[in-house]
Amino acid sequence: MKLKFTTVLMATLAALCLGAAPAALSQSNWPDRSVILVVPFTAGGPTDLVARLIAVPMGKALGQTVLVENTVGAGGTIAGARVARAAPNGYTLFLHHMGMATAPALYKKLSFDPLKDFEYIGQVVDVPMTMLARKDFPASNFKELEAYVRANKTKVSLANAGMGAVSHLCGLLFMSQIGVDLTTVPYKGTGPAMNDLLGGQVDLLCDQTTTTVPMIKDGRVKVYGVTTLKRLTALPNVPTLDEQGLKGFEVKVWHGLYAPKGTPAPVLEKLNAALRVALQDSVLKQRMAELSSDIVPMDKATPAGLKTQLESEIAKWGPVIQKAGIYAD
Repeated sequence: MKLKFTTVLMATLAALCLGAAPAALSQSNWPDRSVILVVPFTAGGPTDLVARLIAVPMGKALGQTVLVENTVGAGGTIAGARVARAAPNGYTLFLHHMGMATAPALYKKLSFDPLKDFEYIGQVVDVPMTMLARKDFPASNFKELEAYVRANKTKVSLANAGMGAVSHLCGLLFMSQIGVDLTTVPYKGTGPAMNDLLGGQVDLLCDQTTTTVPMIKDGRVKVYGVTTLKRLTALPNVPTLDEQGLKGFEVKVWHGLYAPKGTPAPVLEKLNAALRVALQDSVLKQRMAELSSDIVPMDKATPAGLKTQLESEIAKWGPVIQKAGIYAD
């Protein structure tokens, strides 16, 4: 009996060891194939551009190709649900901007929880925004702008790229802080909104520097401020909205990198290490500078840095969206 028990025990231990070995081995050899980076917006857009720029140096650091796949629709929530349901093996990642933080307030039937259904890898880049007006708008500076919209609030139109878009949220925050409700005009994308601003059909627009810097420098639009807490190198003479009286006004199209919940810690560590190497790539740095975008400091390119950012942004935008009474099905 004793011999039989010993034999069974040894066999059981051997089986357990054999079962654990493949998992440990797969993690140590990870990645042994291409990694998919899911982007929730169309090819050619700002977030897609960030993804494709970061994919190349990350792939070099990992020793495998990082393939960008665009899964569009419902403000990024279709892509978010896809990644949340993906196998937690590190081969499916998610790059999303601040929409990850606004989705809980915007969507009543959100099929995933941004805080609970993902592992955090790190922040990537921040894209600032600018407050603009059509070229012939009466106000010549921010103080005049504030006075003008207060006196003519029913006549002033504020364009945006659609409900829940960053331009929409920037406009909501602007109206909230100056205490005035303007006539908002939603478009199907920033492109049409900008075209109508240039054509004089709408008065104001908050848009990303990747689009606006050339227009500001060419004098095709008026600019009243940037939405960061520090002035931009590309626009050194343009004050921040914060320094002009809208204290704490900060809207940056920040981007974060995520993996499905349950992705093994060793894999996450490799992903974070690859991200940090990629953010120091000279080509990436040059392209981001040309786009007036900021690569995040290394202390933000961490799981803790991204988690803190997401939590703070959910707390920031939730009340703004709820006060505005906007939501999507």
